[in-house]
Amino acid sequence: METSKLLDELNIKIRDAREVLKNIVHHTPLQHSRTLSDLTKGEIYLKLENLQKTGAFKVRGAYYKMQKLARSGVKSVVAASSGNHAQGVAFSAASLNMKATIVMPRHTPFYKVNATKSYGAEVVLHGDTYDDAYQKALEIAQQTNAEFVHPFNDLDIMAGQGTIGVEIFEDLSDVEVVLVPVGGGGLISGIATALKKLKPDVKVIGVQPKGAPATYLSFQEKRIVETHEVSSIADGVIVKKPGDLTLKIMEEVVDDMVLVDDREIARAMFLLLERVKTVAEPAGALGVAAVISGAVDVSGKKTVPVVSGGNVDPTLLIRVLGQVLYVEGRQVRIQGILPDRPGQLKKVIDAVAELGLNIVEIQHERLNPLLTPGMALVTLGLEVPSKEYADILVLKLKQMGLDFRVV
Repeated sequence: METSKLLDELNIKIRDAREVLKNIVHHTPLQHSRTLSDLTKGEIYLKLENLQKTGAFKVRGAYYKMQKLARSGVKSVVAASSGNHAQGVAFSAASLNMKATIVMPRHTPFYKVNATKSYGAEVVLHGDTYDDAYQKALEIAQQTNAEFVHPFNDLDIMAGQGTIGVEIFEDLSDVEVVLVPVGGGGLISGIATALKKLKPDVKVIGVQPKGAPATYLSFQEKRIVETHEVSSIADGVIVKKPGDLTLKIMEEVVDDMVLVDDREIARAMFLLLERVKTVAEPAGALGVAAVISGAVDVSGKKTVPVVSGGNVDPTLLIRVLGQVLYVEGRQVRIQGILPDRPGQLKKVIDAVAELGLNIVEIQHERLNPLLTPGMALVTLGLEVPSKEYADILVLKLKQMGLDFRVV
């Protein structure tokens, strides 16, 4: 199909999806962030799809697709997903009295598996990657005569996600830049198509993690590029290749695509939690990562990063927050060697207390074969107002005859 006809059809479907979904999904908030605006010299408004039903945007496309299937008599669907699409399909199936079977990779976090089951779906764990789960889902769909619901390479799915673009325009008609997380391309295809119809001069920019750049590479080279090695904390957008339909649409309506690394994603998650008071999963933080890292210059522009989801593994969130605290200098470690006798460690602790610092961990190691007998290696993790306090503490300890350093 010609691209122009494809876009016309998608726009028609987006208008229909808007009507179908208006009493099903939330019109999520568009929240201005003074903190992010000050950091980027732009005007930042966050489209908070992390507050959507099931915790992510995926329910929009899944429900729109599945209600059409239900009307045509389909009773059973199959999907492959590592998380958000699974929950969107499971929620929609429960709402439409359909049976849903979701194939998820074996190493999917338990909380995602349990969340999917909680909506009544049957979960099959198979393979190590999404692609393994995808192939298994196709097999199950064929064997059971069920309908396969693709996570992105489907016009109905794109149309459901495109309703986000309509909402952005309704809430901020003079929007200038929209930043969208990109995996296979379904979300940005829908949003960009909707926005370009309503405001042709808006810039729509996709954001992918550097560790999983298949769609970025495909967009740049204008052909399907498959990446065989993928790795990122943003598991919600890890794909080895985009869809043929999504790439065709992106080439027409997406203005640019950029990459951010996992450290930038982690910092974006941290800022969103601490300063905006919102929880974003790694994939959901991609747009914010792009603006705070400088990958996209939004100075002086009304900009909307789409926070696509908030379904983050709590253990991952703890690790991310801990690492960023050290990177930002809010926590530090100091290390030194002390005589292994009573009262030596107390001297260090007293010095810490005099500076008003808080100890979060102490490691006291005597058995390291590299140590001189009778000595102990001591490492302290500290909460500090800034890195300078660690330097002050180390200097204070040296003046006391205790040789410590920041590690």
